[in-house]
Formats: sequence, C-alpha cells, structure tokens
Amino acid sequence: MTDWPEGVGRHVLAEVGSTMVEARSLAANAPLWLLARKQTAARGRRGRAWEMPDGNFAATIVMRPQGPVSDWALRSFTMSLALREAVDALTGRGDILSLKWPNDVLCQGRKLVGILLESDGEALCIGVGVNLVAAPANDTLEETALPAIALQEATGQRIPPEALLDALAAAFARWEAILVEEGFEAVRAAWLSHATGLDRPVTARMPGRTVAGRFEGIDGNGAIVLDTGAGRVTLAAADIHFA
Repeated sequence: MTDWPEGVGRHVLAEVGSTMVEARSLAANAPLWLLARKQTAARGRRGRAWEMPDGNFAATIVMRPQGPVSDWALRSFTMSLALREAVDALTGRGDILSLKWPNDVLCQGRKLVGILLESDGEALCIGVGVNLVAAPANDTLEETALPAIALQEATGQRIPPEALLDALAAAFARWEAILVEEGFEAVRAAWLSHATGLDRPVTARMPGRTVAGRFEGIDGNGAIVLDTGAGRVTLAAADIHFA
C-alpha cells in the first residue's frame, strides 16, 4: 500500500449488500474506496443483476469531483483507463486488454469489467466489478451481450481483490489528476489509443431507436461519434454492438 493515494480512505468489508449503497452512506467521508469480499445485492447498468462469485472484485469509490456536475460522467473514461493500467501492472498482459465505449474493459475481446456511475449532485459513486476468478456463463447473459471472461482464465494468474484495489486506487488518482490538470482531451487521446472497434461497423441501440454506422471516435464530451454514410451522428448514451 505504499502507493495508496494520500487523503483517500480505504475500507475493506467481509460482506455487504452493495458496495454502491454502502459507499453512498459514507459520502461524508469522501473520497474513499470501499471493497467487499462478498456482495449479495449488486446490480449493473439499468438495474441488471451483477453476480459476485468468491474471489471476484467488487468496489466503489465515492468522491466529490472538481468541476461542474455535468462533467462528472467523464470519470467513466478515467476509471476505464485506470482499470486497464492496474490490471496490466499486476499481470503484465496489457496486450490482451482493450476499452469499449462507454465504460467496459475487455480481455481478449470479452467483457472483464463492469463500471457503474451514480450521482446525487453532491457526490459521485463509481462502482467497479471485475471477473478476477470467474465469469458469468453465456446462457445467463442477455442475447446481445458480449461474452464474459475471467482474468484467471485469460492469464493463468489469480490476483487478490485487495491487490487490485491498491493498484486501481493509485492509477485512478493519477488519471483524476490528469483530467483536472490537463482536461479531457488528454484522457480522450489515451482512451482512444486502447479503444476496441475504431473504424469498424457498429450498431448503437437505444430505447425505440437503432443507429448503424462506422465508429469514428468520441467527442470532447465523451459521446460516441458514428459515420452513418448519410452524416455523422453523436450519441451520449447507447448500447454498442459490433457487426
């Protein structure tokens, strides 16, 4: 823990219902990281269930970011970069890691990490789930979801959750400093250097709407930019599926 960021709390609990809920209750002490060795009531995007086998990683940081609340969502990109950096530092296998818009980390093209952001305007909670030792079976996933993978399956290495927490906290603090001091453009360039699907056909699905096009990149607000052939379309939120 020699690189643990100064002024950031660290809580490791044996069991919680949800690290997001527990961290939110500790917002008065922000910034702090909360790691649970066991999580019994986790959820992902849009309220989807998030399974937590023993040995996997479930943690949340609660923080009060600098800058306008409208920019807080940019932490999905800094967290993605920090996770990639932390996993690479622990395994030496950055070559099999990539980033999928808006906030997934992939390993060998399959989903390794889920990230969820929630804000009440006073504090921001970023929940992180990592398949360190086990991944959900394909038949338990939504039909259009990417297959999942566990880090141990991909690398043969078993990383303790506490080790990932320490590496991730240090990496995230570094990317937070870059975002605050240099602005989103520096983060954007780094994220795009590891992005999967660039210049490939993708389908963006939203409630009641589907857009197909070539993935050109992300704009200065973090929105995905697609070339549909009839013009560029910028989307702030969507489920992205590769053709």
